[in-house]
Amino acid sequence: MEIKKDILWRVYLIYFIVCLFGVAIISKICFIQFSEGDKWRAQADNFSTKYFDIEAVRGNIYDANGSLLATSLPYFEVGMDVNTEAITKDIFYDNVDSLSLCLSNLFKDRSQKEYKRFLVKARKDGDRWIVLQKDVSYTDLQKIKKFPILRKGKNRGGFVFLQTNKRERPFQFLAARTIGKLNENGTGKPYGLEMAFDSVLLGKSGHRLMQKIAGNVWRPINDDNEVDPEDGNDIVSTIDINVQDVAENSLMNALKKHNADHGCLVLMEIKTGEVKAIANLKKGKDSSYVENLNYAVGVATVPGSTIKLASMIALMEDFNMKLDEMVDIGDGTCIYYNRKVSDAERPEKSNLSALEVFEHSSNVGVTKLITRHYAGDPQKFIDRLYKMNLNSSLNIDIPGEAVPYFKNTEDKTWSQISLQWISHGYESRITPLQILNFYSAVVNNGKMMRPMFVKEIRKRGSAIKIFEPEVINPSICSQASVDKAKKMMEAVVLNGTGKGLKGSSYTIAGKTGTAQMGLVNGKMTYQASFVGYFPADNPKYTCIVVVSAPSGDVYYGGSVAGPVFKDVADKVYSTSLEIHKEINSIQPKYAVKAPSIKSGYQPEIENVLTSLKVKNYSNDKKEDWVSTSAIDSASIKLASKNIDETLRRGIVPDLIGMSAKDILFLLENNNYMRVNLIGSGAVSAQSLAAGTSYVKGTKIELTLL
Repeated sequence: MEIKKDILWRVYLIYFIVCLFGVAIISKICFIQFSEGDKWRAQADNFSTKYFDIEAVRGNIYDANGSLLATSLPYFEVGMDVNTEAITKDIFYDNVDSLSLCLSNLFKDRSQKEYKRFLVKARKDGDRWIVLQKDVSYTDLQKIKKFPILRKGKNRGGFVFLQTNKRERPFQFLAARTIGKLNENGTGKPYGLEMAFDSVLLGKSGHRLMQKIAGNVWRPINDDNEVDPEDGNDIVSTIDINVQDVAENSLMNALKKHNADHGCLVLMEIKTGEVKAIANLKKGKDSSYVENLNYAVGVATVPGSTIKLASMIALMEDFNMKLDEMVDIGDGTCIYYNRKVSDAERPEKSNLSALEVFEHSSNVGVTKLITRHYAGDPQKFIDRLYKMNLNSSLNIDIPGEAVPYFKNTEDKTWSQISLQWISHGYESRITPLQILNFYSAVVNNGKMMRPMFVKEIRKRGSAIKIFEPEVINPSICSQASVDKAKKMMEAVVLNGTGKGLKGSSYTIAGKTGTAQMGLVNGKMTYQASFVGYFPADNPKYTCIVVVSAPSGDVYYGGSVAGPVFKDVADKVYSTSLEIHKEINSIQPKYAVKAPSIKSGYQPEIENVLTSLKVKNYSNDKKEDWVSTSAIDSASIKLASKNIDETLRRGIVPDLIGMSAKDILFLLENNNYMRVNLIGSGAVSAQSLAAGTSYVKGTKIELTLL
């Protein structure tokens, strides 16, 4: 009996403990479920779902006339969930052949059989997400949406696509180093305007909720983004792509002709400091020339004879030197502390005026004039160079500017010949852009401007910030010195080392430069340059051309760099009507005849017609885009084309009579349609009739006459 009670007591105890343990488990489950449920569900979601950043569309970079220099084009990664519940076994195997054929015909990277094996294997392996293709264009995406199975969409067809943006430069290598790029895929350093204005162009990223599925693959949960990205702002550069094209071609032809190692060219507007063209070319391994380094901005070298202008202005400012001050150059050689200075050619006469010293680029003449006045106080000469900002960086928009270097008398490397060597272009370093900016300041009556590369920032086509020209130094020298300097630079082209640049239509002034750069394989290499301005009687532009290491016996600045300057100046002058002299300033007494004018942007058309004093009438002043027609011989009617509203409704507008520039802005910039242009002028025919429906990305062919 006692044994039975003992057994029962133990059984009850164990039962009680088990019950107590069960109650504890149930209590904990209830506590987790109801009290901490939200916490643990959130943690579970964090393991299976995650927000991913959606890249914003980067802003565009335009040239001064509105041409696209850099833009972001949408590309897509196309994938498929081959095991989604909606795709039954019958649906999959009934359509896999046709789907494989469509994919093969579109991408041409695999055969139909290879695509079928790929899809079938993924189906059998239970894959929930496979990538069909990367870097798919918007047009191809629209085609894929019509493929078998995929046309059913995400839920019923397992079709998923993710958008990415790729940066493109429509003009390829033109101004490539100046436009620049970012650090793509972790390779290379960012540079150019893309880097300098990254925060402006970048925009704000959006967010999309993604879910982790089998195979550690993330796929979007919803068709739309949870937070849409905000596109970046656009920037308008000072570059004129037409002038840029001329500059690069002219420079490249010269580099090829002289088999040079590299070269650069910069064209600048004098009054504003706007850089209209900047070319940098380097010979590659295959002997072709590419833009791989911004020599004009980032490489400081000895300036050679182009620095002689600064030396002569220093003499004018500090000692009021006259252009007729004489100096004896002997046979074109002289010795300073056992170091010889010599001129390129033996002079025709030994006594030269200061003007003749400059126009013939006499090294001996310049060093003797500098020694005559500054030998007792060489620091005074250096101080004058500093006052002309030659030792200061320009702090331009583009990163990577090299720092100029002009040593002073306290420098450890200063020697007894430093004064003479600096005065004619050695023992110093300066970039082509910095020396050009100095010349621009002299021609601009002593006012030094900061070089400009960007004119404004735009948001959705409207300017939100305009960059005004900025003065670095209001007066680097006196007006008297400016007038003398202009006479010297004009003399270089009229009678001196740059006389090959003389033209009949307009005048050029400037300075040639030839610098010894050191021995390469036992042979001396040279740097040829020319820096000047045009038209000389009414200066509008300055330009510098530098050609490094030309091969052969021709290496002087006037022979190598001068022709490039002349070629660019000729083309710029011929297309810049504002710097041409008026042929006839007398206004005709008869009425102005209405010109033939393209359809286009109403405010611009009205502005032109008003300037020409042509009567014009509009039926809708608020409409942006209008067609034009003659009312009579002296007046024009502007009629609304209603283009913006038509495009928004998915209807092809009437484009007849419009220019290619306006059409590209309307259709491609807003991703309405892809445009193929044939010919030039105004649109005379369009492949898609006005009034028909279209989908975004549709291709339209326009014939221009």
